[in-house]
Amino acid sequence: MRSFVIFSFLFLSLGQSTFAQKFFSKNAQLSFAAGTPLEKIDAVNKSGTVVLDITTGKIESAVLVNGFQFDRALMQEHFNENYMESAKFPKAMFKGTMDPKSASQLTKDGKYSIKVSGDMTMHGATKPMTTTVNFVVQQGKIKATTAFNVVLDDFNINIPSLVKDKVAKETKVQVDADLQPLK
Repeated sequence: MRSFVIFSFLFLSLGQSTFAQKFFSKNAQLSFAAGTPLEKIDAVNKSGTVVLDITTGKIESAVLVNGFQFDRALMQEHFNENYMESAKFPKAMFKGTMDPKSASQLTKDGKYSIKVSGDMTMHGATKPMTTTVNFVVQQGKIKATTAFNVVLDDFNINIPSLVKDKVAKETKVQVDADLQPLK
């Protein structure tokens, strides 16, 4: 009987170690384009965090707002001080879920497109959001990508009338994350 218990424990341990249930990235890349034909406004942040639990289907992401890098320092300063008020609202976050049955597919190598719904919090406002996340699973690692639009008014981000023709009312956001097993 003792041998059976030890064998069962080893079998279960090996089974769990071959594919983790939680995945993490601390260098997810988030980029956005908020320009118009009058002005190019693009920024990139390469230090976003993402946590994915494929058992529950929960996914969370966070990024420090002041980590976005622009081509021009003045644009970055205006973004942080005037528009996003990053000293007052330092993080943008998303907390969502996907169907656990869909999430369980992520245990096998392949390509999957899964709908994720949750809440995005930015600039002191929280709004519901649904997007499709594309996952590529290969050798126990997961790459996640998604793109969605953010309406600035939804998050109380005011654009001064002086530059309103240069800043889009809706920005295109792209997220790319290489997720590693969380140990």
